[in-house]
Amino acid sequence: MMEEERIFAGVLFWPGHPELRAIKLRAHNLCTRYNRTFEDDTEERSRILADLLAELGEGGFLQGPIYIHYGRHTRIGKRFFGNFNLTIQDDAPVTIGDDCNFGPNVTIVTPLHPLLPGERRVMLDENGDRRHLCYAKPVRIGHDCWFGANVVVCPGVSIGENCVIGAGSVVTRDIPANFVAAGNPCRVLRTISEADSMACKPEILAGCRVIPADRSVLG
Repeated sequence: MMEEERIFAGVLFWPGHPELRAIKLRAHNLCTRYNRTFEDDTEERSRILADLLAELGEGGFLQGPIYIHYGRHTRIGKRFFGNFNLTIQDDAPVTIGDDCNFGPNVTIVTPLHPLLPGERRVMLDENGDRRHLCYAKPVRIGHDCWFGANVVVCPGVSIGENCVIGAGSVVTRDIPANFVAAGNPCRVLRTISEADSMACKPEILAGCRVIPADRSVLG
């Protein structure tokens, strides 16, 4: 089994393997190139992201700077917005749905390390060689999710569609669809409903209007 295949199988792998180091170096260099571009250099930014990510749907925008570990393990849907300092440590696959919006400093993490310090330092791989080993679990985020600033999504977490995750949350377990969740650790607070429509907040609308079709996403 190749080392990248071990990642996808969810078993221990050696992150220092030359195969993996080459993938990460390429991704890190592409991120550095992206972070050196100007925001209005849209063609160059698009080229870099096409080389970096496994998929980025139409209308996606990453403010930058970005920090993405493998790149080719990340798939992002259409009309994505990622604010400053988006970090994706995508050892295992990361999947983000359509129409997601991330505030500043959102971090998605997939790798896990042994809890015992001796095992973190060194273990024996399948060939009996002494290695620094870890493993990883995929992260899945549904369509139409909004993450506040400084949200951290931990390995193995799935977040359902239409969720709002409050600023500063550390998401350690799955969040079902259509919920507001927040905290450290992140907990479900309540269901999102039509009562949350901006149509119910005339003092904030200030002459703006809700498009009725957009109010049926939870139906």
